[in-house]
Amino acid sequence: MIIASISISPIGVGTELHEFVKRAIEEIKKKGIKYEVNAMSTVVEVSSLEELFDVVKRAHSAVLDAGARRVITEVKIDDRRDKEATMESKISKVIS
Repeated sequence: MIIASISISPIGVGTELHEFVKRAIEEIKKKGIKYEVNAMSTVVEVSSLEELFDVVKRAHSAVLDAGARRVITEVKIDDRRDKEATMESKISKVIS
């Protein structure tokens, strides 16, 4: 399982960015993958890098399609192969 943090930042569109973020989240929802929005990014669970990069591309493009003329997208990937990991299992190790 791959867990990734995605942060998409439109540049030059003011300080109210929530409408752009909503567009990106809509694309993530369409893919039907598990995701969690937090104050600074969106964390997703996917089964492959191909699936992750497709989601990132769609979300990035959605922000551009919403009117942003410049977008910076950051992706942080945890691709664990030695055992199954989920968002919940990572959080439970810290909070328990």
